[in-house]
Amino acid sequence: MFQDFKDFISQGNALDMAVGLILATAFGKIVTTLVSKVLLPPIGMAMGGVSFDDLKYILQDGVAAVGDKAAIAEVAIGWGSFVQAIIDFIIIAFVVFLFVRAYMKANPPEEVVDGPTEVDLLTEIRDSLKR
Repeated sequence: MFQDFKDFISQGNALDMAVGLILATAFGKIVTTLVSKVLLPPIGMAMGGVSFDDLKYILQDGVAAVGDKAAIAEVAIGWGSFVQAIIDFIIIAFVVFLFVRAYMKANPPEEVVDGPTEVDLLTEIRDSLKR
């Protein structure tokens, strides 16, 4: 079992996958920071100084603890964070698309040269048998 695991780890596919996962995680952090710290603040300012993290639909207001009564936490739907996650996803998907497109242009797929068809081979065999 240990030898099988060692063979699996030493294969190029597992190593490529690990490197890709690490780079994708780091790239995701970069894009999330770009969106949350660079792109969304000016958009929020244009909307009247609103932060996307603060955009929510409150279902129940929170109540502070008073005397013997326990505090009640606010219940809200944080749709602003959801919008930010969608923007993150769109930017990441677009950048990955650009990378894949550039890679495909730089490394076009090899053309597959088709050999003779089955009919051509059978015709050739028939003709050689006639001779």
